[in-house]
Amino acid sequence: MRRAPDVQHPFAPYGLPDAPGTGAFWSRAGAPASVPDGDGGWRTLFLWRGSPASIHFESRPERVPLRRWADTDCWYAEVALPTRLRMTYWFLSGGQAYADPLNPAGVGGDRSVAATPDCPPQPYWPPVGADDVLPLPRTRIRWTGGRLGGRRTVRVQPVGGGGPVVLLLDGDDWLHLHPATTAFEAAFAAGAMPPVTLVFLPAGDRVTEFACRPGLWEAVRDELLPLVAEAGVPADPDRLVVAGQSLGGLSALYAALRFPELVTRVACQSGAFWWAPGAAQGPDPLGGEVGGTVAALLREGTDLSGLRIAFDVGEHERRMLPHCALVEELCGKAGAAVRVSRSPSGHDRAGWRHALLRDVAWTLEAT
Repeated sequence: MRRAPDVQHPFAPYGLPDAPGTGAFWSRAGAPASVPDGDGGWRTLFLWRGSPASIHFESRPERVPLRRWADTDCWYAEVALPTRLRMTYWFLSGGQAYADPLNPAGVGGDRSVAATPDCPPQPYWPPVGADDVLPLPRTRIRWTGGRLGGRRTVRVQPVGGGGPVVLLLDGDDWLHLHPATTAFEAAFAAGAMPPVTLVFLPAGDRVTEFACRPGLWEAVRDELLPLVAEAGVPADPDRLVVAGQSLGGLSALYAALRFPELVTRVACQSGAFWWAPGAAQGPDPLGGEVGGTVAALLREGTDLSGLRIAFDVGEHERRMLPHCALVEELCGKAGAAVRVSRSPSGHDRAGWRHALLRDVAWTLEAT
């Protein structure tokens, strides 16, 4: 057995007193561990075994290279993190992405989720291992041709017997990465969610479909919702909630502005309200006019007195916050019932999960 060097190592503060690389060390190792950094944040230890690798975070552009401890099989990084941060991350080794094998909380086959110790829980979302296969709704709708062209498989799942339709944009993410069906069922069982019917809409070309254009919502109104009504699943499309994140959040609010007879309830997480024509192709997409196209539409004097909209954005999305804050203010001035919150995350789906459940339930409270 290879013997680890008998020198002081930095892992003891994280609850790992044994010599790195030994069986005793790896038997104690687990999900990323955090200790206070003395400046109000956290120093978090990530471990990887065997080969050179780097860590990548969904909400941070920079990668973090791992260092090897002496001549052992232990590779590690200590990463400075702010307070209240839930994050999706993965390891990249040999050109391949891997979930953290020491962390039982996975996202799909090659991502993991971790949180600093001061993060509030997400009680209805179960831990999902990298090898777990998420349950899929049995009802499938084949949506072909029409305004959007192509072919899509739209899944439909009644929760608590079914009820108002909750249209989940980027639906494949909520099917295959984050177990939304399981979470909604758990929230209903706990009394935190009314009966709903989930409709998982997969994205096509997100940049095109989720821009401020009417095509997607004409297709939803004229093609998709009639197919849902014909599917034999208990659903009430007359009480429609649209839930979207990032560009999906932008599209959801645009639908409420331009199709108020269709969309009267919106759950919007980290809406991309910086969007304006051409902004995504520019050198600094978030550096344009605050609020982008949606703020300009709201200034036209739209009456939103029939709209209930819940906004959430990650408290660490500093450049997003001014765009979101302006749109939130303008919606309230236009008469909408508005709920505003900030999640302990960056621009990261792992941070949006709790807001998704809470805010969908809030949009339906008055029905």
